[in-house]
Amino acid sequence: MPRRNEPEYKPLLYTTTMRNPGRLKYMLYVLNKFEGRILDDHLATEICGETIRYGLYRPTKQLLSVKQKWTSTSKGEFSEYLLDNDEIQLMLRKNPQSHKEAGFAKGWPSRFATIYDLTKELGLAYYWPGEPIVISPLAHHLLKSFEIEIEQESGFVTTEITHPEYEQQVFLQALAKSQRRNPFVRVLNDNIPLVLLLETIRKINADPRQNGCGILRRELPLLIFWKDNDADALYQRIVQLRHEHGYNPSDEIVCDICIDEIMDGSFKEFDTKSIMVDYPDEFIRKMRMTGLISLRGAGRFIDINKNENEKVDYILSHYSHYTHFDDERAYFEYMAELDSNLIQITSHKPSASTSEKLLDNWLSIYNWAVIKKELINLATKKSSTDNVLKLLAAPSRLEFLTALAIRCKMPSVRVVPNYICDDEGLPTSTAGGNKGDIECYERQNGVLVEVTMAMGRTQTMMEVWPIERHLADFQKHQKSQCIFVAPSIFSDSERQIQFITFNSKGEKKIRPYDIEHLLVYLENSPSLFEYTISSLFDSQRLVALADEIMHNRNGISILALSRELQENYGTEFATMSARDWYVVTREYVQRQTMRYDIRDDEEVTWKIAAESNEFAPTMATDG
Repeated sequence: MPRRNEPEYKPLLYTTTMRNPGRLKYMLYVLNKFEGRILDDHLATEICGETIRYGLYRPTKQLLSVKQKWTSTSKGEFSEYLLDNDEIQLMLRKNPQSHKEAGFAKGWPSRFATIYDLTKELGLAYYWPGEPIVISPLAHHLLKSFEIEIEQESGFVTTEITHPEYEQQVFLQALAKSQRRNPFVRVLNDNIPLVLLLETIRKINADPRQNGCGILRRELPLLIFWKDNDADALYQRIVQLRHEHGYNPSDEIVCDICIDEIMDGSFKEFDTKSIMVDYPDEFIRKMRMTGLISLRGAGRFIDINKNENEKVDYILSHYSHYTHFDDERAYFEYMAELDSNLIQITSHKPSASTSEKLLDNWLSIYNWAVIKKELINLATKKSSTDNVLKLLAAPSRLEFLTALAIRCKMPSVRVVPNYICDDEGLPTSTAGGNKGDIECYERQNGVLVEVTMAMGRTQTMMEVWPIERHLADFQKHQKSQCIFVAPSIFSDSERQIQFITFNSKGEKKIRPYDIEHLLVYLENSPSLFEYTISSLFDSQRLVALADEIMHNRNGISILALSRELQENYGTEFATMSARDWYVVTREYVQRQTMRYDIRDDEEVTWKIAAESNEFAPTMATDG
């Protein structure tokens, strides 16, 4: 085994120890193909080539053909198209690695060790030169969270997150066991950060002198620098800080406690913003991956999610006391064991009415101007600076903000999001793959809202067909439409949606909006459900009324009939303008009279269906 530097006390910085855990499931998909094979330099390089094939690792120097295949997806995600063998070999040659990891040959073998190092520490995979690659039961559970399909001829890749709760379960278990002082990281700090956080919060909340909202965001640096697992001492230090400086201690006060008191002045290189903002933000992001943590007071406080009290009880009773490990393989095997009891604990899911109330609570914090700005940020791939929203992954944030936007502009519409949320209503994960994202109810009708951050052909393949299935299920309960929202709508997605509408004879109506046009629609439309028709023949009632008015008056002009129809049905078909009514009325009168030169003010008659032996055009029944 390699020699290591002497361990020392360090603050917990997840940006270096756990940079992007969301990509691990995809990296494991590649590594899983090599399970059981003996690792050597050649195999390590081959595996790196496979991560490049899937676009998961993207070297700087790229062929033009490779850039084209990677253009529509982000780093850490599967690319739209797989690279072929020649492209992989060229990419490996054009990007020689000067990287060197202890125990691995310089170059691509060492790069392999770096790419997959976190999988060892979290108990997902184990590897070492000359030993077989091990994929743990915990990792296999994570691999079941998504499905992937690859077209053999084109190499087109589609993925669908089918069980986001599995990913949450895996990171819950990993962080419940993950020790600061472990043989992979080798620091002197001796605690399990998640357990220390939970125990400290419970002590604070049990103290009647405190406000019962958990730990202040500005107090988190103390926990991040804390040297041991003594939650009582940490709780007492936080109480002292509050007694001396209230709930708004200055940056300097907190930094002095961390550097001079906790670290005894031994931590020399630090930046105030890193200690007070960057470290805590990243800490909160990782803790929220477990589903156990809620944000209160518009993000000022970090508290235990009351929906998960049973899991918290289990973790504190089983993992507060732990065995120390000096051997990497022994620690990996401890982390890798699947705790089926923890995974099987059911989360408390809020009722639909509770979800609605929680959503309304956030409208007291975020007004339309803020919601609109944050949605535009997502559309233009800009980062959020909001203390709460910046902690939500983009897909979850889009679901949350879309639900808020609808509720804000159309308060009469019931909005029921299906994402997994904490007791404050903030999503901890996106909606599962077996149901729609947001269910809306307006009068007797339903609107299923589906959102995605996917772009390009991936958007068409990953989203449109599942949306059709979700809409079909939703329509079993009420007359329904679907709104599809993305940063931009790919042309193939539009054509596919048009085909679904045509093939279902209008029964499955999917309305695609990019984020910008959704905002315009919400600002200017009276209803979420699109109460409109493209022809009078879409409604038997409208045809009957048109015929009745003409018959009773013994003739009527197109303009007069259009006004009569709008006066009678304008409220029901609320999204139709006077121009829309004129267009459908003219089309009906022209077809009934077989005349196409009628003046708008010319009174005409026609034979209604009951008086004519001829077949009238086929009419859809009203829902």
